[in-house]
Amino acid sequence: MTEILVSDKLIHLRNARISYVIGILEGGIPAHLYFGKRVEKLNPASLLRAASLPGDFSFSMQNCALDHTPQEYPAFGLGEMREGALIVRQQDGTRTADLRFVSAEVIDGKPRLAGLPATFGDDCKTLCLKLHDELLALDVTLQYSIFEDCDAIARSVLFENRSEHALHLERCYSLCLDVPESRYDLITLSGAWARERELIRRPLVMGQQGVGSIRGASSLQTSPFLALARPETTEEQGEVIAMALVYSGNFTAQAYVDPNHYTRVMMGINDTDFQWTLESGAAFQTPEAVMVYSNAGLDGMSRQFHRVCADHLVRGRYAHAPRPILLNNWEATYFNFNEEKLLEIARTAARVGVELFVLDDGWFGHRDSDNSSLGDWFVDKRKLPGGLSALAEKVHALGLKFGLWFEPEMISPDSDLYRAHPDWCIHVNGRTSIQGRNQLILDLSRPDVCEYVYHAVADNLAANAIDYVKWDMNRNFSNVGSALLPAERQKELPHRYMLGLYGILERLIHDFPHVLFESCSSGGGRFDMGMLHYMPQTWTSDDTDALCRCRIQYSTSLVFPPFAMGSHVSAVPNHQTGRIAPISTRGNVAMSGCFGYELDLNRLPEEDLLAVEKQITRVKELRQTLLYGDFHRLLSPYEGNDTAWITVSPDKTQAVFMFTRAMALPGTFPPMLRLRGLDEGATYRIMETGETYGGDELMNIGLCVTLPGGDAASVSYTLKAEAKE
Repeated sequence: MTEILVSDKLIHLRNARISYVIGILEGGIPAHLYFGKRVEKLNPASLLRAASLPGDFSFSMQNCALDHTPQEYPAFGLGEMREGALIVRQQDGTRTADLRFVSAEVIDGKPRLAGLPATFGDDCKTLCLKLHDELLALDVTLQYSIFEDCDAIARSVLFENRSEHALHLERCYSLCLDVPESRYDLITLSGAWARERELIRRPLVMGQQGVGSIRGASSLQTSPFLALARPETTEEQGEVIAMALVYSGNFTAQAYVDPNHYTRVMMGINDTDFQWTLESGAAFQTPEAVMVYSNAGLDGMSRQFHRVCADHLVRGRYAHAPRPILLNNWEATYFNFNEEKLLEIARTAARVGVELFVLDDGWFGHRDSDNSSLGDWFVDKRKLPGGLSALAEKVHALGLKFGLWFEPEMISPDSDLYRAHPDWCIHVNGRTSIQGRNQLILDLSRPDVCEYVYHAVADNLAANAIDYVKWDMNRNFSNVGSALLPAERQKELPHRYMLGLYGILERLIHDFPHVLFESCSSGGGRFDMGMLHYMPQTWTSDDTDALCRCRIQYSTSLVFPPFAMGSHVSAVPNHQTGRIAPISTRGNVAMSGCFGYELDLNRLPEEDLLAVEKQITRVKELRQTLLYGDFHRLLSPYEGNDTAWITVSPDKTQAVFMFTRAMALPGTFPPMLRLRGLDEGATYRIMETGETYGGDELMNIGLCVTLPGGDAASVSYTLKAEAKE
């Protein structure tokens, strides 16, 4: 049962499995007391002593007592020498804040966050912890929502200026968590293009550590995620506290260990290029952060994040629906195509069972390379004489859905749009424009630009029978400036950009509910919970090499479930690595996500084309399990030569097991691998071999895996539970 218990000095949020405890210290300072496994009976005396300010409070304030106190939302300047979650500048230029407890209100359900993506759910309760700074006349409401069905707490902060003067928020993080020890490993996800979300695990050390982005996006280089895991924690056992930000722009996720080995974790909008002028009577809402606890290892942590994504974040008709198997023409043709070439590929795709044909970059303006036409979203009649409507009609006649690529946030200097509105891009007057991929970024802090971007997409969707949109973003911010914002508000631009983007996406998914939107940002450069609220899947990486994808999909699954990951079979030699992997391996890895192809089927050998047809038939039979089952990581490509995972249907009657070995090893025995997530009392038949095993045997003794020879060898088995007598 989910409940929030409020007494004079203690607030206890709990569901059937976790507890979160807040204490109100003398003077009204909210202190963090506990986050972990559910506690039934609680004597606050010990917890409050551990967090209390030493001695007389007024005297202790002069002695920086709060520098040693675990706080729920520490502000800069109030006897606190550590970095805090809030910095507010007032009229005289000073930047201190003194937040004191006013009230605690409990409401049923989950309130929406104005203009921002956020979790939702009726099966939760929300605590609104109201604090007040009397000198600043500033109300601060800490919002905590605890869910019934997953071990997660969603946190955010609302600021309201009750004074007669403007206040300036220079930092306002979404979450702070003070932990009274530092015996943890820090886990983050960092990387680069084609090497996104590399799993990084290292012990916490004294001082500050973490990740962040000031690129205008959550970025290829970092992910808005952070976990504290006990050193002994593995996939199957051990404690983990983890958090992810429901936001797609500049962020910070940091941990600070003080000399007493207390750990402070904070997450929110990166304050390097942030400031928000809060006018008299105005409010500001921070993005939401989702915090989970697991005492069942990293596997347990991921199951909580996956449940949040599936049941409390993704919306619309595709939230729990099968995703269409697609073929994207990008690596098949790049910019060099015409209607007949596209239809030639689409005909073969339809014949082997593909369900969605996607036309990628190059269909608009005069775009024969990446150096022009972004912003000119009218069809190139040289390539498509009949326009998009004629192509879509012919694709639909083949029994396929039709999808289209856009990069609506960008503008090419060589475009009609730029020539008409050069001030519409993000720029600094007098500075040389810095281009990435021969393009600039449209200023979505401007309502007129947002209106143009909305109609650029919406008008095409309204005029043509389009079933799917791939929404790309291929560069990050530089020379950050807006032609419309006044000088004192220029640092609001990155966040206003995100609010503008979210507003556009909210309108589009409302106006075109039948369209499946997929997020893309040079691959996985904006793979975050914020985008997932609007687009139920993300192109995981531009790197389609199967062995690289083992690493990328493995680490991405720490936070995101398979249904969120776009994963395609591509041609060999692979266009990113030059590697040659069997079609079976490429298919086995790709089917652990939103399955598709990114190649010219007509160039495949006949035996590979037959294999493709069989892969598609199998995925159609299994995709409900593959997308929405419980995903368990079994062998890490970060620790050796092998990768393995298994996806198990919620009722445990079906499972799909995948094993890949990167390099062949001579003179070795077949690997024996224990599976996970099955019903111990069931008997499972491996459909590919006909063998039967008990669920307890597979999980406690293991399965001997026989691999084909050669490098990049892989097997995938379907396990089905036999009817019990």
